[in-house]
Order: sequence, then structure tokens, then C-alpha cells
Amino acid sequence: MPKAKRETRARSKSRSSSRSRSSSRSRSTKKNSIPVTPTAVTPPRSPEHLKSSTQSKSTGRSKSPARSKSPARSKSPTRSKSPARSLPKKSKVKAEPTPPTRISSRIAAMEEEKKIVDTKEILLKSVIETKVLEEKKIFEDKKFEDEKKVRKTSKKEFGGTIGVLFFMVTLPAIVFTLIQMCHKDKCSIWTVPKIPKNWKYYLDPKAGAIVVGWFILQALLAVLPFGKVVEGQPLVDGTRLRYRCNVGVYMQLPLTMVYDKLFPLMISSMIFSLVFSLFCYIKSRRAPVTALAAGGNTGNVLYDFFMGHELNPRIGPLDFKIFFSLRMSLITWLVINLCFILKANQDAGGCPPALIAVTIFQGLYAADALWFEEAFLTTLDILYDGFGFMSAFGNLVYVPFLYSLQGLYLVRHKVALPYYILAVITFLNVVGYVIFRGSNSQKNEFRRDPFKPSMAHLDSIPTISGKRLLVSGWWKLCRKPNYLGDIIMAVAWSLTCGFGSIVPYFYPIFITIFLIHRERRDAANCQQKHGVSWERYCSAVKYRIFPYIY
Repeated sequence: MPKAKRETRARSKSRSSSRSRSSSRSRSTKKNSIPVTPTAVTPPRSPEHLKSSTQSKSTGRSKSPARSKSPARSKSPTRSKSPARSLPKKSKVKAEPTPPTRISSRIAAMEEEKKIVDTKEILLKSVIETKVLEEKKIFEDKKFEDEKKVRKTSKKEFGGTIGVLFFMVTLPAIVFTLIQMCHKDKCSIWTVPKIPKNWKYYLDPKAGAIVVGWFILQALLAVLPFGKVVEGQPLVDGTRLRYRCNVGVYMQLPLTMVYDKLFPLMISSMIFSLVFSLFCYIKSRRAPVTALAAGGNTGNVLYDFFMGHELNPRIGPLDFKIFFSLRMSLITWLVINLCFILKANQDAGGCPPALIAVTIFQGLYAADALWFEEAFLTTLDILYDGFGFMSAFGNLVYVPFLYSLQGLYLVRHKVALPYYILAVITFLNVVGYVIFRGSNSQKNEFRRDPFKPSMAHLDSIPTISGKRLLVSGWWKLCRKPNYLGDIIMAVAWSLTCGFGSIVPYFYPIFITIFLIHRERRDAANCQQKHGVSWERYCSAVKYRIFPYIY
């Protein structure tokens, strides 16, 4: 075949093949094209659609823009169905996570905003809880280190060493002076007390025998295996002391002798308290460091002797704190009041109504403390204060001889009060007792188990030590409602003596000053112990003892 002819046939064949391929591509494009309706608008993607899209990409499948807008993937009624297209089995390109869209970011922001502005109280509690946890961590880190060391304090109460020396001299002088001021002729602070010159008036063998015998008798009654055994609060080393709570009053003495020898009995009690305090201090020098009271462990002998070096001194089952604070003080006080009633009957052939009233008031107070003896285990005396001269002298001398000063005044000075005045005084005493007993019972029950069903309605604030501060019930009235009730009762007792002398009002004046100082001490300890929780508690309960006053 000629060469020109072969070239002409090859070009013809090439053009035919090109036209065939072009036609094929044109037909394929028309076949796979998707008509788009002009009025159709693609709706915004929903979170479910975004989630579905993310899952589809995570499987390694890819989408074309035409496929994403197809009716098979969208619920828009204006779109027509597109023929199904086969997808590659495996994608060679690795799918990347879908970045957050504007809508998903908006949803997350709305949820975060909702958490923040849900309620101010929740936010406040969250901040408090965070601070409490931080302080608790610091507290727990130092706890074991502190337990290994001797617990000491550099802060001294009552004016330090000079102050306690002053009290050791003036406290006996106050009791001596008040008893001597209240004699039969006149009872006034302007009366110069007569100082007996005969030493036998001070040191009476019978009076000393009565004091020592009474102590031994009460000690035996305290250790008898009768009554309920109660565990105290945890100590520094984690142990709990066991206390036997029982009430026993046993007396086989001529009752009038107590009144007749009241002054030498008081002197004998002073001497006994001094001797017993020395015994307790010597004993405390051999006690383990975990048994010492931080407030009475300064290294100064005189100060530690006064405040109490050992926290809970005891000999066998006899606990000195419980024994002196309840039995030796309160039962002796009650017996002295009963002796006053007997003396008044012997002298006048009858007992004045005011004396009967004050004896009942104070008898109720003493019986309450003995009946609810278990509640005493959660007080500041048991938990923090040591047992030294202040406790021994206070319980052996101050309580029985000065708290009975109203009865002594009414025996020696006849006070006739109208019955309606006595009714008002009685009502005042009942109000004080209700506040005193209600708040103490509520506190004791809450401290033992704050999650008890009967405590569920009470609000409280958590602390770093794991305890909770009560801000409801009686404890919403003020920070120390039990102190308020105590002071109200003290005023009622003195009102039975009328207004002829200020001497019978020594007790309410003294107890008010004492409890204000005690509340201040407790507040300082709580501030150091609870930190931010205590600040929140003070903002919730503004008044210390007297509502709207202090």
C-alpha cells in the first residue's frame, strides 16, 4: 500500500476514536448530573447531623459536595432523589477530626454559662468547699508532725504568769470577803469584814474531816460499777476515754453542822484544793506528751500549775475532771442549800418562799447537770482545758460556797416578796432553763452524729477537721445560746433576794464576765482551727451571746 494512503487511513481512524471518546464522556456527564431546584435552601446542620458527619468521617469515607447536598442525606422535601453511587471500599486518605463548628461552640458556651449562673449559693458553696479542701490538706499534712511534738502554746490566758499569780491570791480573798460580808447584822460591800483572830476558827479538825470524808465518799460512789459507760471525744492519739455516769447522793451528817461550820468548811476546802492541785501537777510531769493540755504546757511552772498541765488526769476509773466538775461541786452545792432550808426552819419555824424558790431553781440546775452528765463530755472543759488549780479551786470552793450565796443571804436576812413577783422570777428562770437545756441537748446530739435523721432539718457548715458548725435551731439565735440561758437563770436566782444588797448579785456579775471571756477564747480557737469555715459561720450567726446586743 502506498505510504500516503496508509497515513490518510490512520488519521481518519484517530479522529473517529477521539469523537467516540468525547461522545462517551458527554453522555456520561449528562447521565450523572443532578438537577437542583432554585428555591431549595439548605437548612443549618443540627447537632445530630454534625455527630453523624463526624462518625462518617471517622470511618475513613469521603464525601463530595454534590453527595452532601443529595436528598439521600438531607430531609428537605424540595430535593429529588439522586441515584446511588458506589463508594470506594477503603480510603487511602486518613480522615481528620472535624473542627468545632460555630454552632457547637455556641452550645458548649451556653452550657458553661448555665453552670456558672445556675445559682449564687451553689457557686459560694463550691468556693468554700475548695478552700476547705485546701486547708484540710494543709491541716492533715501537719497533723502527724504536730502529734509527734510536745504540744505547747506561747499564748497565755488571764494575763500570763503575773495574772495567774494575782488570781491565785485574790480568788480565795474574794470568797473569804463575801462570806464575811454577809453576816446577820448587815450584808453590804461597804461593810468591813471581821477577821477572826483565833486560828481554830480557820482550821477546824471536824471541818477538815468532813471535807476529806465527803471527798472519799463521793469518789467511792463515782467508781462503783453502776450506771452507763460512755466513750468521750477522740484524743490527740486517737483513743477515747471511758466514763461511768452515775448519780449518787449519800449523806449521814448532822445537817445543821454544815451551816454552823460553813466558814471553816470553806477554809478546809481551799487547803484541800491547793494540796490536790499540787498532786495533779506532780502527776502530770510523768504523763505522756499526748496526754498534756496545750493551754497548760508553756514551760512556766506557775502558769501550768494554775491552768492545768494534764488534759484528763485520772487514777484508774476515777476521772478528776468529771468527779470535781459534777459531783464534788454540784452535789456539795445542793447539800449546802438543803442545809440552809433546815437552818431556816429551825430558827424561824418555817422557810421563806424566796429561799424555797431559789433552792428549787438551783437544785434543778444541779440535777440537770447530773442527769445529762453525758453531755458534759463535749464541752470546752473536757476537750481543751487542763485540770489545775483553777479547776480544783473553782469546783471545791467557788461553786459550792459562792453559788449558794443567795441562800445564805435569805437565811440571814428575811426577804418577803409578793407571790406575783415570785411568779415572774419563776417564769424568767424557766425561760433561761429552756434555752440552756434545749441548746445544750441539740449541740450534744449534733456533735455525736450530725447525720442523724433527727438532725436532718438543721443547717451546718463543713470544716477542715471533718466537723460541722451548727447554724440552725437554737444555734441560729446566737453563737452561745447555752451561755445566754445560764446568765438568765443566774439573774433569776439573785432576784429572789430583792434589791437590799448587791452581794447576792455577785454570781450573775461573775458568770457574765467569765462566759464572755470564755466565748472569746473559744472563738479564737475556732478561728485558728476552722479558718474560712469559721468566717462564714460568723457571717451567718452575727451575735455572740446576747441577740441584737452583743
